[in-house]
Amino acid sequence: MDIDAFTAVHQHDWKRLDELSAKRRLTGAEADELLVLYQRASTHLSMIRSIAPESQLSAALSTRISRARTRFTGARSNFTEDVANFFVFALPAAFYRLRWLTVIIGAAFILVAWLFGAWVAGNPEVIKAMGSDAELRRYVEQDFVNYYSENPQASFAGMVWTNNAWIAAQCVAFGVTGVWVPLILWMNAQGVGMSGGMMAAYGELDTFFLYILPHGLMEITAIFIAGAAGLRIFWAWVSPGRMKRSASLAREGRSLITVALGLVLVLFVSGLVEGFVTPSGLPHWARLGIGALVLAGYWVYTLVLGRRAYAAGERGDLGRFDAGEVVRTS
Repeated sequence: MDIDAFTAVHQHDWKRLDELSAKRRLTGAEADELLVLYQRASTHLSMIRSIAPESQLSAALSTRISRARTRFTGARSNFTEDVANFFVFALPAAFYRLRWLTVIIGAAFILVAWLFGAWVAGNPEVIKAMGSDAELRRYVEQDFVNYYSENPQASFAGMVWTNNAWIAAQCVAFGVTGVWVPLILWMNAQGVGMSGGMMAAYGELDTFFLYILPHGLMEITAIFIAGAAGLRIFWAWVSPGRMKRSASLAREGRSLITVALGLVLVLFVSGLVEGFVTPSGLPHWARLGIGALVLAGYWVYTLVLGRRAYAAGERGDLGRFDAGEVVRTS
């Protein structure tokens, strides 16, 4: 086949395909013509590729066909729109859905931590079992505070961020088991409570709160949110309602994995506070105030944007195109 002659014969059809693909609005006749020309150009491309698959003509015609296909199938949203929709609708709606469960988990966590702290602080035998007096005094008077400044600030913030983001992702991903989230929360509550109890036993409870709260207000809240997401996924499997268990689990999993992605950013902010604010020389009120502002920012974002997005029907799930259709069953 003579490529030059083939091009000369069909060039008019290809140019017309370009014209129709570039038009903003098509009449019914033009839409039909576009489809016919698209099919015809696809046939031409297959013929050219059988002879000269790597030619410039093959690449140019492939581009034309791709542009036409986008024209009649519809273009996906661009990256900027997807990011805006995620932060304005999907993420706040997902957080909003978990607001009450987050508060309940937080209250239970604080209660467990307080009970462990009171048990340690009120029982000298427990203190002795945790280590020698010299070791515990070194921890209370030096190691607890030095932990936040013994490494470079940037690397420490990054280490804290990745560790906490990994814990949050595990809570969401393994929440379906129904065991992982309570176990993680119990272990963390035990650790925080016993550390606070030890500090209280040596008269350093104020130091404990002054160094744990600036970053801990948001950091531990993020773990509560992740735990709430994991338990919601578990409950979707246990109690699917009128849906099949697989469909209920898939819908809730898609919706709440959004939380895991959002918490990566939330914990990044918390990591910055822990790395740069907690060990800083700022007055105590300033460090505590920054931590409180970060937490307040999260709740304003959740309750204001989240309420609006939820009222508009957003649940944090993928769009209809990505999530697919649901087959109704009786």
